[in-house]
Amino acid sequence: MLPEKDENGQPWADSSQRQYLERFSDEIIGHGFTLPTRLVRLKELPILACYEQQLKAEKKSSHTSRSYYIAARQLLTTLLPYEENLTNKDAEEMTMIESVGYLDPNNGRLDIWLQSISHLKPATINARLAAISHLLKWIGHSVPDWVVRPQKSKRLPRTLTNQELNNLLKICRQSENPLAEVIVVVLLETGLRVGELCALNLSDVDLNDFSATVWSGKGNKDRKVLFTMRSKDVIEKWMLHKKSRNSKEDEALFINSRGHRLTQRNVQKMMDKLADEAEIPRSRLSPHTLRHNFATGLLERGADIVSIQRLMGHADISTTRIYLDITDQTLREVYRRAQETDIFSDID
Repeated sequence: MLPEKDENGQPWADSSQRQYLERFSDEIIGHGFTLPTRLVRLKELPILACYEQQLKAEKKSSHTSRSYYIAARQLLTTLLPYEENLTNKDAEEMTMIESVGYLDPNNGRLDIWLQSISHLKPATINARLAAISHLLKWIGHSVPDWVVRPQKSKRLPRTLTNQELNNLLKICRQSENPLAEVIVVVLLETGLRVGELCALNLSDVDLNDFSATVWSGKGNKDRKVLFTMRSKDVIEKWMLHKKSRNSKEDEALFINSRGHRLTQRNVQKMMDKLADEAEIPRSRLSPHTLRHNFATGLLERGADIVSIQRLMGHADISTTRIYLDITDQTLREVYRRAQETDIFSDID
């Protein structure tokens, strides 16, 4: 059968002989995945480098920025069944315009990535999903409704008993480490996060006002924390000792034996040693445990939940409310006060 010809004598394509084995490319159709207008100028630049800059522009903390960056790179290196291996270097070289279709949430890549992290704890999965949601929204996508975020189990914060606290403070006073007592006392009296503690500068602490200012804490929020004469005394004692160390960071309030700013790792190693000496399981003693003790102590002494929220630096009061569930001593105190009036006094 001869092909038909148009009016100019050119043969028509015979549709009966055409094979439709693959979809039309975006070039043929004339449109495809596109970047949001605000990102078009970046289309030929590496996506990960641009994303890293975006996180800095949003003033994300160094910890958050690092975890978001790693999650983004992990999603980029997650392969569909027919794709060839993609290295971290390849991911770092992928351009913005290449990544838009590549990260389409409906092409199966997100599903495979979710399967790869399904063995992790719900809190970890939700944290990584938050990172990927941020990335996808930034490049013009969103996490589909079918993605189910796992429910976090309700775990009560761990706190030390009064006896354990007494043993810990006794060991701190006897410790040869000049940082032991000041770190434990300041954490117990301020409720600081360990990262916030390590970031304190001398200029952040006002001993006359019994307060310290936390700059760019979690969520990039500033706040003021308070302390008592006990903290003032141990801080002054520490500052006298600090002068004898060869400090390489004069602004830092706390420095390690090498003269560098104290790190979170330094603090946890010290906690492990103190736990052993105080005969407390290592799993029960951490800087965050002392932060929990700070919150429950305030609650047991009658502080209101809103004030505790502000002192703790919680963005959402629901985070603070969990402490309402853990203090058995508070229930006993409320019960004791209520029962001071004899309910049987009017009964014969």
